[in-house]
Amino acid sequence: MTDYRARKRAITSQDPLLVVRFSNQNVSAQFVRASLKGDLVIPSEHSKELSKLGWRGSLKSTPAYYLLGMLAGKKAKEKGLQKAVLYNGLTPFIKGARVSAFLKGLVESGIEIPVGEEAFPSSDRLTGKEISSFAAKLSKEDEGAYKRVFSGLLKSGFRPEEYPAEFEKTRASIMGDSR
Repeated sequence: MTDYRARKRAITSQDPLLVVRFSNQNVSAQFVRASLKGDLVIPSEHSKELSKLGWRGSLKSTPAYYLLGMLAGKKAKEKGLQKAVLYNGLTPFIKGARVSAFLKGLVESGIEIPVGEEAFPSSDRLTGKEISSFAAKLSKEDEGAYKRVFSGLLKSGFRPEEYPAEFEKTRASIMGDSR
């Protein structure tokens, strides 16, 4: 569904729209330039690109959103984009949530977007330190619950306690990547 009032405000800004959509397993982002003939997607990015860079954590986690924001921002800069306006339709913007983590990565890659610093998650959430700490605590207190909560990651051979190291490795790959 579309919030036509919000769309009108975004379109009249003359800046490209940033559309972030997420499902139960993935996230995608598109920079869209609205026109009377239809929307034109400039660059777009999908969370599966993170896997290609070596990311082994969940593609729907806060660190993955941040990293995808960095990757999308880097791609947008290569296409000549300098700024954008978030268009999230009817989905409410929640401070500190995954979409705000995406925006933090976008801003750190050099894209100007109207959002205040107070909207971003803490660095511990962005880097996966909170997930890592929770996983370590849970594994000591209740091994069964640990295996249930992190079953998908454990099945793929990734231990959630490794999130901070995995985050840094993927972040370095994005920053050094010359796509």
